[in-house]
Amino acid sequence: MPNVVIVGAQWGDEGKGKVVDRYARQAELVVRFQGGNNAGHTLVVGGETTVLHLVPSGVLNEGTLGIIGPGVVIDPLVLLEELELLAERGLHLGPEQLRISHAAQVIMPWNKALDLLREAHRGKAAIGTTGRGIGPTYEDRASRQGIRMGELLHPEHFRARVARRLGEVNPHLVGLGGEALEAEAIIGPYLAAAERLRAMVTDTGALLDERKRAGARILFEGAQGTLLDVDHGTYPFVTSSNCVAGHAAAGSGVGPKAIDEVIGISKAYTTRVGAGPFPTELEGALGDRLREAGSEYGATTGRPRRCGWLDLPALRYAVRVNGLTGIALTKLDVLGGFEEVKVCTAYELEGERFEVLPLARWGWEKATPILQTVEGWPASVAQVRSFDDLPAGARAYVESIEEWTGVPVVLVSVGADRAATIVRKDPFAS
Repeated sequence: MPNVVIVGAQWGDEGKGKVVDRYARQAELVVRFQGGNNAGHTLVVGGETTVLHLVPSGVLNEGTLGIIGPGVVIDPLVLLEELELLAERGLHLGPEQLRISHAAQVIMPWNKALDLLREAHRGKAAIGTTGRGIGPTYEDRASRQGIRMGELLHPEHFRARVARRLGEVNPHLVGLGGEALEAEAIIGPYLAAAERLRAMVTDTGALLDERKRAGARILFEGAQGTLLDVDHGTYPFVTSSNCVAGHAAAGSGVGPKAIDEVIGISKAYTTRVGAGPFPTELEGALGDRLREAGSEYGATTGRPRRCGWLDLPALRYAVRVNGLTGIALTKLDVLGGFEEVKVCTAYELEGERFEVLPLARWGWEKATPILQTVEGWPASVAQVRSFDDLPAGARAYVESIEEWTGVPVVLVSVGADRAATIVRKDPFAS
């Protein structure tokens, strides 16, 4: 059975939650393989909106097992809040619906405190983190000082780890103008959370291998986007994990041969949250119109997103570094009603033309987009369910993206609801 990876092909916020939810109906397992609760995946089913930060987006499908892999960093208190929110909506998740890797790193209070204090000290040079402790937790993992989910299940061991780590980190917090943290104020809530999550914590890599051998179909869910990848994104304005498809195996605990198809999610235009270069950004009335038409505000932070035309060199880069076999194009409906739509086909930098992404920071900051104008289309396509029924301009736009990238557009989203989707090819049927 084919296994499919879903990744963001831009700077995140591409609509991965909806696409994962759609494809999850055909998968037995959905695996979140990186990131933390700095990501917000929005699902709209039957007019009801659900925003998930840690729980894999496929859990709204009956019979789907969600897995939080070892590449994810977890705030157990936030995870419990999310489970309680789902329970209020009638979805009670137990070990049969959700499993958590014992090797996943735990976001501790000192990680969140460091995140906020560092951003404050950066001033105008701030990266634009969400302040949820994601980066410092990955730092702890890399320096082998982190605490794993499995350690929470052993109270005395956990107490000793917290006490020792506070002895190291409290001087840093105070030096940055913060307050020292008390061990008991941390230990009690975290151990209580651990007991509630205990039955879900397991060796998820072994579980995945067992289910894969039995022929189960697996959907790997990435967070953020390619251009936020810590190695392959617009460094230093990136997240702290690897967001590209190659990390789906490492962040889940399976081998690379487990992956058959890679679908990249791209909006029909481009958005970005926080600081960093953005060559196609639209400022003024046109940018505001695009933001309002697309409701471009962060699902996690509520921050307004920066909006601009589709960046094809960036999308072609995402095709290369992820090995995309298909593109899921979202928010095509948002561009409806624009008299003309533009796309960036290349960059001009110091008199030279570039059709590839100038990843060097100075190149991004100085690059001027070379724009091509294409025909617009009428405002409303939200009720369209067949590609052939789209207006001619919208069809031509999608087909042009296929030509420009060399990758088929396998899905087109024309609205927020699960049903507002045009499926052109099923990756699970490959």
